[in-house]
Amino acid sequence: MSDAPLLTVSDLHVTFATEDGTLRAVDGVSWELREGEVLAIVGESGSGKSVSAQTIMGLTRGSNARFEGEIHYGDHELVGASDAELRKLRGSEIAMIFQDPMTSLNPVYRVGSQIAEQIRAHDDVSKAEARERTIELFKEVGIPNPQERIDNYPHEFSGGMRQRAMIAMAMANEPKILIADEPTTALDVTIQAQIVQILRNVRERLSSVILITHDLGVVAEIADRVLVMYGGRVVEEGTLDDIFYDPQHPYTWGLLGSLTRLDEDRPDRLPSIAGMPPSLLARPHGCAFRPRCPHAIDRCLEIPELESRIGVPGHLDRCCLEPESKRALRVVHGRIGLEAEVS
Repeated sequence: MSDAPLLTVSDLHVTFATEDGTLRAVDGVSWELREGEVLAIVGESGSGKSVSAQTIMGLTRGSNARFEGEIHYGDHELVGASDAELRKLRGSEIAMIFQDPMTSLNPVYRVGSQIAEQIRAHDDVSKAEARERTIELFKEVGIPNPQERIDNYPHEFSGGMRQRAMIAMAMANEPKILIADEPTTALDVTIQAQIVQILRNVRERLSSVILITHDLGVVAEIADRVLVMYGGRVVEEGTLDDIFYDPQHPYTWGLLGSLTRLDEDRPDRLPSIAGMPPSLLARPHGCAFRPRCPHAIDRCLEIPELESRIGVPGHLDRCCLEPESKRALRVVHGRIGLEAEVS
């Protein structure tokens, strides 16, 4: 893995004008993706994960959308790039696996023809060559009988096979960055494990992966670094070991606490974080997690900076509590640091 950033997001703001007011979907997010790295972006629904990733691809543009900040990929600045520039980059340099493969594939076209079309959009090859390339991609992602399956329609594929087809489509032009948005959602654990292995192969063969998910089990299997998002902001950032073994933000404690562990007795009910995620139309003053946090103090009425508070380079958090007190609270409340709410 190289230390040189392949993609840099700097102070990104994404807002949407709605009938109810301005929705701040992404609020001052900054991070880097390095070559050969798997970066996981985790958080509850509505935390800004998908919007920030889709903005990289230029997929959140609209008459009601406003953007601030910068996204740099090589010599390209993506926030201000024209639609024509982004079309050249999509698929060939940066590709995305969308959350729901059934709605991402056109139901009236054969799966193979949709992938071959993308190949021909970026490469000057014949239909026959694009078809052969598609068959090879089907083999790589584990679709059985690819010579026959290439002519199937999306409804003739199972959920796992549709997800494999979407990965094949994303890999078709060998992009430098693959964005995977909830690639294992609604799949059984066996298929999830197969998808994770395919993503590992993608990282080895291509370059870097941005994994958007709420499944920390998948994160533990594949990620190098982790961004934890809440209320449109990054609340913690660090290596996989930083986040799993020394989490600093109470929200991260809650996410980890929702996982069952094999080395402990099976609970009657899974713990959950009390309350609901904030409305992005009217985010709470100060720390967005303050209304749900049992450890909130007066200083939480101010917006904390995202910085290293424990002296570990690269392990940043957005919590006002002192590191010593946070470690003590994690001990008092067990491994999750949050009082469980039985749902």
